[in-house]
Amino acid sequence: MSLPPFELVVREHGPRVLAVCRGRVEAADVDDAWSETFVAALRAWPDLPADLDVEAWLVTVARRKCIDIHRARSRRRTDPVAELPERATDVPEPQDEGVWRHVAALPHKQRHVITYRYLGGLSYAQIVDLVGGSEAAARRAASDGLKTLREKEIR
Repeated sequence: MSLPPFELVVREHGPRVLAVCRGRVEAADVDDAWSETFVAALRAWPDLPADLDVEAWLVTVARRKCIDIHRARSRRRTDPVAELPERATDVPEPQDEGVWRHVAALPHKQRHVITYRYLGGLSYAQIVDLVGGSEAAARRAASDGLKTLREKEIR
């Protein structure tokens, strides 16, 4: 038994994949998710086993493509502004200048990771994009920095 021609698969399972995409991404991204699903499926098609549950596999591919779209959207700003503000308005002010004085005394990487993580609210993946290294290294730098601050009894 072999897999059916890809055109028949698109015709037969396209509506199901479209429904999955509609349920998982914004309306503006549905067509992209659907298309990316079938482009990825076409690339993998020759190497798939003959006993594959095609519909289940396509739904899995569609779900993953929708996740990719969400990730890509979260990485870019979607609402442009005419002018940049003089100063960021959504960054919280430090509550205790003493704490930030001690943070400023930390080694370079620890200082940056702690600032990005706890003042900027960034994830470790986003921090890695800014400071380099790996997520594990960023987590370790934050841990070491917090340990140093705790030893100084900073709260």
